[in-house]
Amino acid sequence: MKKLSLSNLNDLFSAIAEKENLYIPTDNSVGQAAFSLWSDGAVLSEKCNTVRSAKDLFFPQVENLVNFKVTGKQIEVIENRDPAEPFVVFGVRACDLRSFDILDRVFLSEPVDSYYRTRRENALLIGLACSHPSQTCFCTAFGIDAAEPAGDITCWMSDDTLYWRANTEKGATFTDSLAILDDCQDDPVHKLQEDLRDRLGRLPLHDLDLTGFDSDNMIKLFNSEKWDELSQSCLGCGTCTFICPTCQCYDIQEFNTGKEVKRFRCWDSCMYSNFTKMSAGQPRPTQKERFRQRFMHKLVYYPSNNEGIYSCVGCGRCLQKCPVNANIVKVIKTLREELS
Repeated sequence: MKKLSLSNLNDLFSAIAEKENLYIPTDNSVGQAAFSLWSDGAVLSEKCNTVRSAKDLFFPQVENLVNFKVTGKQIEVIENRDPAEPFVVFGVRACDLRSFDILDRVFLSEPVDSYYRTRRENALLIGLACSHPSQTCFCTAFGIDAAEPAGDITCWMSDDTLYWRANTEKGATFTDSLAILDDCQDDPVHKLQEDLRDRLGRLPLHDLDLTGFDSDNMIKLFNSEKWDELSQSCLGCGTCTFICPTCQCYDIQEFNTGKEVKRFRCWDSCMYSNFTKMSAGQPRPTQKERFRQRFMHKLVYYPSNNEGIYSCVGCGRCLQKCPVNANIVKVIKTLREELS
């Protein structure tokens, strides 16, 4: 276990940035927390979570995959992916760290997404335990302990001290390179964890019940009449999918500049009417069907195919941002009535 006075936090960030690119949560011009490249004087955000997760650094919203140049009958493939440079992400919360377990099962399964894999291999993730969880947090429902975040390194903050623990070989090697950190006992961390777990146990959604959201009840849940009621107010805006740390749907488009063809990957949303649209039409033509698909995937389909792991981490972003309150907690509570 290591420690650092918070008065020296900027010095720590400077020492890290001398080795590799460093991303930390900072407050932007409109007061929202977002991961950004650290520069001298940047201040770590005190907000519970960023508006969008660290997923953006591994699966960008828009990405130029490859270019093609056509000359007569010859096609030249132009590789233009970013250089594979190591980077550090500091301040990732426990919920967002769990999201990588979910994303890895998608992007690192065959056929492997080499763009995502390269970033994962070059990243060092530093988790940061929550100090003041939000009223909209419900990570505990998914077995996530916000007082014990994962990552290559885990950090905790008291009023005046940063505590630092390496969890992996990569994390230990990186820790050994930082002379600014001092050795310490882990007793203060145990007290911080106890206090945080007490706060988590008093949150409004700490006991959210997921019993019955499994493959055994798939048909019953799918055919529930509650979907009509739940989806009625949905605007199909896609906000919930764009801020979700585990959503991974994307589209691929090509743009002809006149000199070459650029192939882009961009985020897509199952809430959109043209999502997965084929020559025969849209397989889910109504908003109800699209709404149902999103939440059935999170709560039933994904866990059915992944050892019971839900495709939600309880970060609470959709509770905060959905303009009509059609969030996953409302879905869970309403459908639980069907299972009672």
